[in-house]
Amino acid sequence: MTRTVVLASNNAKKLAELQRILAPLVPDVQVLGLSDVADYPEPAETEPTFEGNALIKARACLEATGLPSLADDSGLCVDALNGMPGVLSARWSGVPRSEPGGGAGPGAARETRDAANNRLLLSQLSEVPPERRTATFVAVVAFCTPDGQEHVVRGEMPGRILPAEQGEGGFGYDPLFAADGYDVSTAELAPTEKDAISHRGRALTQVAPLVARALGD
Repeated sequence: MTRTVVLASNNAKKLAELQRILAPLVPDVQVLGLSDVADYPEPAETEPTFEGNALIKARACLEATGLPSLADDSGLCVDALNGMPGVLSARWSGVPRSEPGGGAGPGAARETRDAANNRLLLSQLSEVPPERRTATFVAVVAFCTPDGQEHVVRGEMPGRILPAEQGEGGFGYDPLFAADGYDVSTAELAPTEKDAISHRGRALTQVAPLVARALGD
């Protein structure tokens, strides 16, 4: 089997994070993103759970490419919002009207959406005291192979929502989230430090041996 896997995502920052985490765990693996493979209709994320949506995306990618495929579904679960945004995290504020067109590329559209999501979350928590702003980042990674194997792993990072954005790194809700034991946001952490504690880092650390085994290591 080829030592190539596909991450079913157009998110360049998420792809870089996956490559960074897998590199020392699965030497010489080539990780492709959706921009590196032929276009195919991306499936709707219709499941109510992270596990269900991750599997939908990994299965579709495997069917379209024939390559071992990874997909993650991740989000922020805020206790004061009864676990929301949850699976709706990426589109919590809706899809900006400028996103499908208007000359802005996917990266610009994603940054606009992230900013809108963060503003909405801060507004919804504006009257919530610090001790009740607890939250958990969740990442579920599905790995599907051409021989019919399917694996699903879950990683979590507990913490709290900050009163304002801090830091320029990371993506999504990172500037608003401080992990337990930290006084800075995850957007202010060095990439390797974030990888060691993040929900996605924990999930990918679990899936890496499965990827290595599937690729023949």
